[in-house]
Amino acid sequence: MTAVDSGQVFRLPDLGEGLTGAEVLEWKVAVGDRVAVDQVVVEVETAKAAVEVPCPYAGRVVALHGEPGEHLAVGDPLLSVAPTGDADETYRREERAGSTPSPTASADDGSGAVLVGYGTGAGALRRRRRHGAAAVATGASAPGSAPASAPLAPRVISPVVRRLLKEHGLVLSRLTGSGPAGVVLRRDVEAAAGAPSGTESATPADVRIPLRGLRRTVADKLARSRREIPDATTWVDVDATGLVETRRVLQDAYPDRRIGVLSVLARIVVAGLARHPELNASVDTEREEIVQHSAVHLGFAAQTDRGLVVPVVHDAHRMTLVELADELARLTELAREGRLGPEHLTGGTFTLNNYGVFGVDGSTPIINHPEAALLGVGRIVDKPWVVDGALAVRKVTQLSLTFDHRVCDGGVAGGFLRYVADAVERPVTLLAAL
Repeated sequence: MTAVDSGQVFRLPDLGEGLTGAEVLEWKVAVGDRVAVDQVVVEVETAKAAVEVPCPYAGRVVALHGEPGEHLAVGDPLLSVAPTGDADETYRREERAGSTPSPTASADDGSGAVLVGYGTGAGALRRRRRHGAAAVATGASAPGSAPASAPLAPRVISPVVRRLLKEHGLVLSRLTGSGPAGVVLRRDVEAAAGAPSGTESATPADVRIPLRGLRRTVADKLARSRREIPDATTWVDVDATGLVETRRVLQDAYPDRRIGVLSVLARIVVAGLARHPELNASVDTEREEIVQHSAVHLGFAAQTDRGLVVPVVHDAHRMTLVELADELARLTELAREGRLGPEHLTGGTFTLNNYGVFGVDGSTPIINHPEAALLGVGRIVDKPWVVDGALAVRKVTQLSLTFDHRVCDGGVAGGFLRYVADAVERPVTLLAAL
């Protein structure tokens, strides 16, 4: 393209919330062509769609800024247009109170075309095909009834601002723009939306919470897990009556210890991983290897005032059930007090997540990267259950196993889950692993 940049510069407009740029697909005009107001001059592609961009200026094209395939940021020059001096090179004024375009309108007033909910000025946009442009009047008078010197109503350039106006139920004519030439900006809409009642009826403003600290760390880790791990989930309903009874017996036998259901489940998981070591693993993507860990470092999800954390019981395979209970209690206390150190939160090889404490039955949790599996436990509730051919009321829970399909197939995952389920129903089978 030519490097000439004289004339009125039309810049890539804001194409929507969250879109910071676009790629040039095809120019619809060439240097030297004459363009009219709202004539499509280029087709660009954003992350969401292909968009035809009309130009708000009339005149002769003196420069195209960008080759097909080139990425431009919002605000970068698109093309430059020089006036030819013709009388018809005027710019329709957006939302002018009942007036018709003035023959003396300047090139900076904007086209006034409103297409598919987008504003005007620095770019009224349309998706693929245009079925006609409409100038929107904010006054009550009929088109053409106001004198040519009628004052201009506030103008909107950004489609984001136009969408916010609609979402908040605001009337453009009642706003005062703080931008150049009175253009209404996002801050003007947000200020009006939060203004006291009596001026505008508006919905409350959105709450924005910075993604920082622990929440940012958790978000990054979970996002990485979803990107890298091809996970699958399998689940089963089990009769947990025996589990609950075993926990009660153990607590009575060790009244000075805090032995909960999670402690018994942790011991069951450790025994299950000894039988199915494929799940006590991680994937080394750089070396393209599956690493089966010799030690079980058992993580467990804990909800705290600061968010979700996963403390790790190191060398859980070396501990008895009572020792596991002691360590789980110690780490839980540290988590609640916000005193967990990096050594308490790293090195896990498998995670146990008791989301039943939140009153839910099931879930498909995200694997704690770089681990290969996570066992979830739902709430334990009374349900009808068939026992020896007769209907009975039993303590029932749902177990779900989410696993990395790279480290094993469904047979291994199902075998592990079935072992855990059988041990939940008959905890005495743990004696075989001692």
